[in-house]
Amino acid sequence: MKKWMLSLSIAAGVIGLSACSSTGGDSGDVVVETKSGNITKDELYEAMKEKYGEQALQELIYEKVLSDKYKVTDKELNEKIDELKQQLGANFEMALMQYGYKDEEDLRETFKTGLLQEKAAIKDIEATEKEVKEYYDNYKPEIKARHILVEDEKTANEVKKKLDEGGKFEDLAKEYSKDPGSAANGGDLGWFGPGKMVPEFEEAAYALDVNEISAPVQSEHGFHIIQVTEKKEKKSFDEMKKEMEYQVKVSKLDGEKIQQAMDRELKAADVDIKDKELKGVLDKPETEGEAGTEGEAGTEAK
Repeated sequence: MKKWMLSLSIAAGVIGLSACSSTGGDSGDVVVETKSGNITKDELYEAMKEKYGEQALQELIYEKVLSDKYKVTDKELNEKIDELKQQLGANFEMALMQYGYKDEEDLRETFKTGLLQEKAAIKDIEATEKEVKEYYDNYKPEIKARHILVEDEKTANEVKKKLDEGGKFEDLAKEYSKDPGSAANGGDLGWFGPGKMVPEFEEAAYALDVNEISAPVQSEHGFHIIQVTEKKEKKSFDEMKKEMEYQVKVSKLDGEKIQQAMDRELKAADVDIKDKELKGVLDKPETEGEAGTEGEAGTEAK
């Protein structure tokens, strides 16, 4: 997942409680009753503020300020979610829990914040015609493939022989493949582009024609039998120029550039934090913010 992705669920809870406490609700409203004493909204809010308040408030300020000037479409969010699902396969739900997201919608909100930061930050980035053309020349469209992963070359050759004799790829994947994320789906890995798979796998897959089946390919995970099932067509430079320019700019982003963009946007928005305990939250630079680079949750074919 992107390093700039931070959960908004806690943030929403903290600010929601703040709103309840400060706008018409009784700040002493009880949220939990026990024989040992009650817990009020104020107590819960203060506890959450102390533990998560700075990060939560910073996230919400960014989202509020940036949403006023930049837009993220449902299509962009769907593409991000679909990409992550393709990478993680059957591990998607587990990854959500591992990184503290309560559900897919929570993840979408985090992607939205990251994309807003990304769009704000690239305003300060330049991309020359030469850089864009070079990026296009090196660009490889996504391909869709499936594989059968086994532990040793002998088994790989056995599987390849059965395929050559007319065996069904999906049946052999379910029988032989040691990749739990794809075996149950007949070895299907979905769509992926450069940098998503281990180098040996990627090189072999991109060299195949559609429906061609590879010889055994060795990687750190074992031996793969690969079949490419679909390939996206590479459009003309003119058709892809805008997208390529955006990607070149994103590739130049780092935490410092993002923070500079956030400082610019916050200054323009004239942000005034009323809560004295959280007054200096925006004075602290982000140390982990890195837009446009894949991080810990990216997976490779196994």
